[in-house]
Amino acid sequence: MSTRQKRDYTGGSGSEARETALSEAQRPPYRVKQVTVVVKTEDVLAREYLLDPGEFIMWHHHTLVSDHFYALEGAVRIETRGPAGSRDLHPGETMIVAPPTPHRVSNATARPCRFLLIQGVGRYDFIKEA
Repeated sequence: MSTRQKRDYTGGSGSEARETALSEAQRPPYRVKQVTVVVKTEDVLAREYLLDPGEFIMWHHHTLVSDHFYALEGAVRIETRGPAGSRDLHPGETMIVAPPTPHRVSNATARPCRFLLIQGVGRYDFIKEA
């Protein structure tokens, strides 16, 4: 893919599928201000996220892919279960969440946050956690 695709994920009823394969063009089962696809191949997905204050990506895990987070603006909070933890990433900081670690991503600040998320290598899935 040679051009970026911007998508506004503020709409939706929340009835989207629990698992989303990389090859499918479905909207994710969460609401955030903006997602820009930077790279999309069969086994790697890179997207730039913009979250407004209070927005979050619910608890979930991936079967095969690792999440590589790169903070670009503001502070993005990454929470994990098993092991339990929480870390706020600031511009220039990174974090990797390996499969199948349950995790949640949020903006707990009063300003928007922006981050790059690279997911791979392998088949992408998004499995919601309780």
